[in-house]
Amino acid sequence: MQQIQYKIKERTSQVNLPETLGFGKLFTDHLFEMDYTPEKGWHNPSIQPVDGLLMHPATMFIHYGQAVFEGMKAFKQENGDVVTFRADKHIERLNNSSRRICIPEVDKDFVLDALKELINIERDWIPAKRGESLYIRPFIYGTDPFLGVRPAKNYKLIILLSPVGAYYPEGFKPVKILVTDEYVRAVRKGLGECKTPANYAASLLAGEDAVKKGFTQVLWLDGVEQKYVEEVGTMNIFIQLKDEIVTPKLNGSILPGITRRTVIELLKEWNMNIAEREITIDEVTDAYDKGNLVGVFGTGTAAIISSVGWLQYKDKQMTLNDGKAGELDIKLFDEITSIHYGLKEDTHNWIIPVEQKETVS
Repeated sequence: MQQIQYKIKERTSQVNLPETLGFGKLFTDHLFEMDYTPEKGWHNPSIQPVDGLLMHPATMFIHYGQAVFEGMKAFKQENGDVVTFRADKHIERLNNSSRRICIPEVDKDFVLDALKELINIERDWIPAKRGESLYIRPFIYGTDPFLGVRPAKNYKLIILLSPVGAYYPEGFKPVKILVTDEYVRAVRKGLGECKTPANYAASLLAGEDAVKKGFTQVLWLDGVEQKYVEEVGTMNIFIQLKDEIVTPKLNGSILPGITRRTVIELLKEWNMNIAEREITIDEVTDAYDKGNLVGVFGTGTAAIISSVGWLQYKDKQMTLNDGKAGELDIKLFDEITSIHYGLKEDTHNWIIPVEQKETVS
């Protein structure tokens, strides 16, 4: 096992977090960094102060998009313990994304230990209020200074930490979703199942158009026939019908969400009829017309559970649950966040403790 090198910045004053944290705007003092070369593999792991990246203008990922990333969270529980939620599964997904675009995989156990070390050093940055957390952003990118279409030979892994506020500071409010058939985000056998910048770049224009029309996000249909429901720009989707709860099955163009997986496991545990299958947008609108559409909600690391109060497809406007959060949505949100903050026992081994250690200097 490699030894992490530490370059710890002396803290001259106590960390004072702002009252309103927002999301992704504030960063801790330190990051984790590791390099890859064909000769040495992954090497040179270090925890060091956050600083600007110095890179050549021809650095390959800037031009050809060879990069992957993850998003996960650490929480300060009611008793003061610091934990991560399913961080091991997030690192596994990082490796899955890496395989798809020719990036060398990382050692999951080593990166998880390094992540714990980084969080332990930055414990003072973790907010304690319910709904707040420490957002964790690992990312890997090709570093070769080369203009030419091929996989990079050298890579860098960085883990950034960012204290974030509640995703819904005003409370658990349903969102408005626009179903689009004007744009395509991903196709099967493409990059849809990977967490890579290309997928998010492909979603930007449709997202901007939706916002201009008064919607929060876009619900994507499949990229070939444009009739099967797939996912929302930043979350997986669940359709609650009277006799079953449906989430689109993973088909290569849908991100295998960790929160999605968590929700499926909980629904099965609660003996609810959860199905992973194809569902067309026409089936959704037909269920709405017949009064069989109970609700729609999204799942993701940032919001955990996001109720959909309004859904529009072409000229058809659907108001769900009178524009209020559904009972199941609230139950799932409360269950998962209660596990996050240690208010309910974790019977699934989803919580990974971050043991407090003396800071290395």
